[in-house]
Amino acid sequence: MAHVEFLDETMRDGQQSLWGMRMQAGMALPVSPLIDRTGFRVIDLAGSSLMEVMIKYCQEDPWEGLDLLVQSMPRTRLRGGMRSNASVTFGVTPDALMDIWMRQLNKHGLRSFWIYDVLFNIDKMHRLAKVAKEYGSEVAGSVMFALSPVHTDEFFARKAGELAASPDIDTILLYDTAGVLDRERMSTLIPAIKAKIGNKPLEFHANNILGISGKAYLDAVDLGVSILHTASRPMANGPSVPSTESVVKNLELLGHTHSLNKDLFRPVADHFEAVGKAAGFLVNQFNEYDVLSIRHQIPGGMTGTLKAQLAQHNMSDRLDDVLEETAAVRRELGYPGMATPFSQLVGTLAVLNIVAGKRYSVIPDEVIQYAAGFYGQTVAPVEPQVMDIIMSSPRAKEVLANPPAQPSAEDLRKQYDTANDDELILRALVPGPAIDKMRAAGPVKRDYPLLSSPELDQVRRLLQIANLPLVQIKSQAMNVTLRRHG
Repeated sequence: MAHVEFLDETMRDGQQSLWGMRMQAGMALPVSPLIDRTGFRVIDLAGSSLMEVMIKYCQEDPWEGLDLLVQSMPRTRLRGGMRSNASVTFGVTPDALMDIWMRQLNKHGLRSFWIYDVLFNIDKMHRLAKVAKEYGSEVAGSVMFALSPVHTDEFFARKAGELAASPDIDTILLYDTAGVLDRERMSTLIPAIKAKIGNKPLEFHANNILGISGKAYLDAVDLGVSILHTASRPMANGPSVPSTESVVKNLELLGHTHSLNKDLFRPVADHFEAVGKAAGFLVNQFNEYDVLSIRHQIPGGMTGTLKAQLAQHNMSDRLDDVLEETAAVRRELGYPGMATPFSQLVGTLAVLNIVAGKRYSVIPDEVIQYAAGFYGQTVAPVEPQVMDIIMSSPRAKEVLANPPAQPSAEDLRKQYDTANDDELILRALVPGPAIDKMRAAGPVKRDYPLLSSPELDQVRRLLQIANLPLVQIKSQAMNVTLRRHG
């Protein structure tokens, strides 16, 4: 029997997969001290799109919100996630800015990081790990799993070994974004990885998109995985990871041990369920098994983006066509792993192919950059005829003539006219007007109103925009009069 450690994903992958990264600090602060006392090995907290979403869509200062959450959880090591060569954008971020971002996250109190790169730019991953070690932080080198003819056990084991060769990498994280790993594949994959990483612990993260990841967790423990990523039940399952509650129960039934305080599960779950319902976000999700998901391997959160893109063109009925096209585009582009940014690039190109009615008639700049190797070496070659189309597209010449720049840290501070690196990160990632609007909204709220309904939400929006002295709202279910005083 094994002793299993847990990493909590409630406030990172859970809310990223189900809430689109829109979890404001006040939505978690009432129970974050409980999560801190539950006994998790690590609590995952800051994802790559945190800054952009908080500023643009929530008008909340992400640094202030992060500080409040860090201060509320002093007992547990807190984790941030970083893509090796990009921050939030779908392009490529200068190395100097990535190093600054890593240092600032450490200065704000994070002491654990998972670093990933779907194309496995190992040198960049090692460089960021070394920066994290300036602060004594733990680093997980991530092996992003994908299904394809080129993503073999030998391929993943080799990459895991290259990552683990650095003394700055403490653990290896096997990350299954599409939730497709089953016992048959893991029975050869996990031993192959463990043979290459020595005594370094192996973590496992699998989004429960097919509804099989809970079982995969149990099988992974049998095969030597010692750290599992889970989330509080309302924030789990569907496109998120399996729930802590279910995984703990199943492990106990099988005779395994853990160090979690189960008495704290319910109050945390009750809180996030109430907040999610009040905010109109998804909670308590479950997915059915879908063979098409295995073919396209789109992460769960990306499906909502595709639906929104199709709705803009009044083509919502074409979703299955887009998913089939996504599988085809991924094959033609050399089987990139379906995680940011390539899940978005492949999915968006598939939508464009369907909407335009002619494949590859519209090619985004980022697809040209990918084909040109700006993101790193592709896992497999782009199919020749597709490469010819991409490189003869109208934008190709200009994109190829402007490879990603590598300014120094001092150049970046001059460019954005600031010596404050917190401010530098914000200005580099988000347009100035959005930052101004965020600051005008005032300080971060430390709680979230649980009394809510569609009608009340509409009233709040009207109060924000109405300039007339009297506003009346009438419907079959309600009659509200708003009268402005003063």
